[in-house]
Amino acid sequence: MFWPMLAIALGFCGIAVLGALAVRVFVEAQRLGRQVASTTETINRAAEDLERAATRLAATGETARR
Repeated sequence: MFWPMLAIALGFCGIAVLGALAVRVFVEAQRLGRQVASTTETINRAAEDLERAATRLAATGETARR
């Protein structure tokens, strides 16, 4: 009777460890998703700034050429 109970206890411990690791992976995936969203927003902002600067530069070049 000892061995079947030990096998059940070890199986439960294994499932508990896998559950804890799954929670950690989920939390890290959420954190990574937030970080990617933040970085994407920063890149979009920089692209808009670059577009505005290029538009001004093109307008200045057109004015200087005339």
